[in-house]
Amino acid sequence: MFKKDLFVFDHTMPVKAVIRNYTKDDFDELIRVQREAFPPPFPEELLWNTEQLKNHITLFPEGALCVEIDGKIAGSITGLIVKLGDNDLKHSWADITDNGYIRNHDCNGNTLYIVDICISPNYRKLGLGKWLLQSMYETVVHLGLDRLLGGGRMPGYHLHSDELSIEEYIEKVLKGELKDPVVSFLLRCTRTPVKPVANYLEDEESLNYGMLMEWRNPFKKENIF
Repeated sequence: MFKKDLFVFDHTMPVKAVIRNYTKDDFDELIRVQREAFPPPFPEELLWNTEQLKNHITLFPEGALCVEIDGKIAGSITGLIVKLGDNDLKHSWADITDNGYIRNHDCNGNTLYIVDICISPNYRKLGLGKWLLQSMYETVVHLGLDRLLGGGRMPGYHLHSDELSIEEYIEKVLKGELKDPVVSFLLRCTRTPVKPVANYLEDEESLNYGMLMEWRNPFKKENIF
């Protein structure tokens, strides 16, 4: 089981946080956080349901983490293990995560794939998303996996899609000429770009693209895919 005490900062004020595995007792709170993070018109049916959450804690509890502030859940991150090679990167979020049910979890795989990261808006200024990802990096090392991988939205792309291809947009973000709310955040979390994938998820702002970004296990002597 995973449990980590740490301090995050509200401006200059230290705030105690706890990152731990979530359990069945947390389901109502996890769904509450999703509703706060993804309010209408976000479709209700796309929020976590109890069957998905039950699968998370049953099939891969090491990949089901939440963060608490003052005993209240403020966010969560969920992953599964898959086997992926360098030529296996053309996939959708729905296919690679089993629509969030993770019944395709493979304990013999090489890659921890991020299904979802979610922070309640009231707590986003504390940098909790960064620390949840850091905890998943620690899980990659603990399990001896090759890497962490996941697809991020690119909500800034629709503002520039008339004049920039997706590759040109990413290049400008990496040069610091443009800022994308998700890609720039993941870069600050030490994720590195792999490739943009078309038809990754239904998202008008990203024009349905997802940006695959990884974190390689620095303790692995070889990463052969």
